[in-house]
Amino acid sequence: MALYEHVFLARQDMSAQQVDALVEQYKGVIEANGGKVGRIENWGLKSLTYRINKNRKAHYALMDIDAPAPAVHEMERQMRINEDVLRYMTIAVEKHEEGPSAMMQKRDRDDRPRRDGDDRPPRREFGDRPPRRDGDFQRAPRPFTPREA
Repeated sequence: MALYEHVFLARQDMSAQQVDALVEQYKGVIEANGGKVGRIENWGLKSLTYRINKNRKAHYALMDIDAPAPAVHEMERQMRINEDVLRYMTIAVEKHEEGPSAMMQKRDRDDRPRRDGDDRPPRREFGDRPPRRDGDFQRAPRPFTPREA
């Protein structure tokens, strides 16, 4: 049997319980056709980059599948018929990832490695100007002289 990662997007007006029922329905389709479903992750309601069928958001779900190709084709056929599924994508993989997927790992901005080590420049406050790049030369402001009429 082949290994697959399958992600699908469900409509935004569905509840989390309805999305779970949808996942269980497709898990049943895979198992009825001789396959197994490993990890299942619900990524939650996320914004879409562009609207799909008048939806601005969608519920994302990931399934790790170990099944023959006809089982996956049957699941995709049923997803095409179902109006609650906006998009889906199935990818064949060499092996399934261990642990949580990249979408489930919370990354903070401060967790990223810095390019130049631990020397972080001081944070600029509102109204601060960056240092000039042309050395110490700064032009003096012009004196104010009232215009004669």
